[in-house]
Amino acid sequence: MNEPMVPVNTDVRLQELSVWVAQQLAEQLSAVTAAEYQLTGLSSDAGFRRYFRLQVAPGSLTAPLKLLAVDAPPVTEDSAQFVALARYLRTHGVRTPEVFAADVSRGFLLVEDFGDALLQGELHSDTATPLYGEAMMALLALQQCPDDPELVPRYDQPMLRRELEIFREWFVEKLLGHVLTAAEQKLLIDVFGKLESSALEQPQVLVHRDYHSRNLIVCESGALGVIDFQGALWGPCTYDPVSLLRDSYIRWPAQDVQRWALSYGNLAMDIGILPTVDTETYLRWFDWMGLQRHLKVLGIFARLHLRDHKPNYLADLPRVLGYVLEVSENYPALQDFARWLRAVLLPLATQQSWYKSADVERINSL
Repeated sequence: MNEPMVPVNTDVRLQELSVWVAQQLAEQLSAVTAAEYQLTGLSSDAGFRRYFRLQVAPGSLTAPLKLLAVDAPPVTEDSAQFVALARYLRTHGVRTPEVFAADVSRGFLLVEDFGDALLQGELHSDTATPLYGEAMMALLALQQCPDDPELVPRYDQPMLRRELEIFREWFVEKLLGHVLTAAEQKLLIDVFGKLESSALEQPQVLVHRDYHSRNLIVCESGALGVIDFQGALWGPCTYDPVSLLRDSYIRWPAQDVQRWALSYGNLAMDIGILPTVDTETYLRWFDWMGLQRHLKVLGIFARLHLRDHKPNYLADLPRVLGYVLEVSENYPALQDFARWLRAVLLPLATQQSWYKSADVERINSL
């Protein structure tokens, strides 16, 4: 997980993408000429993909055309997997962008444009419960997708461990500058093992792996569109629910998160996605899966800053660190880890320019 950032000559790729888009439009929509549209750049994501909105001149088409051109460099992005998963998910009732055209060997795509209304921007105290209800219904459809081992890789123990090692390498050692002692290495191995066992004992379903407020879009129809699903795996049933409800970019009171989590668990059990399990077991699965994810996210956000020169994610580290402390301090089996976080890592974090104590502490009311 320590690959160097791959330099891409974006100017050349943008020129090539523009030529390719013109060819696709000429072949499939002959009424549109190069003079009648332009590509407008949108903000990029945590990967190396770039997005450009296709803007067509008024009157060029009898029906509006809403498409995004995507530059996904093949050295870092798997466009073939994206296309295959988009079709698979749409077939099974998940609202993903329709792929209009694709050149997977070059990493060029034309896909349906869901617009700019990210769920994150629509959430506030009055809308949270109904919008999360919509997001949960979309997630139920996703988790009911049938297994396709040839398309969807397994979220197995080695994968879980590789993700956890990102926390050790990039957050602890490289960002905070802490050299782990032998005892601390042993402590982490013990905690990693507990989290992996909890993940693998859960029922396994399709996992989006980044199901949160920046990857859900409120479409003009009011339906929720799902994007950024190309890393989907077959794995633990609580991974996507905790990604949604303990979002790295927006935080809700613990009691509301628990209420929403149990509501989703009950729905999943009612329709047969999950077998009937007791509340204590389900919440432990949910909490410990979230802990695994948030340790990984601490490492990924640190790596985005240090390796990929994307410092904006540093602002979200305190919120994610708050989740890690909240969960680890709530379970006796994780108390040694929680004490180490408080005694060793937290003092180092407070010395960082990105640290904000208010974002680390819990909030108790909606």
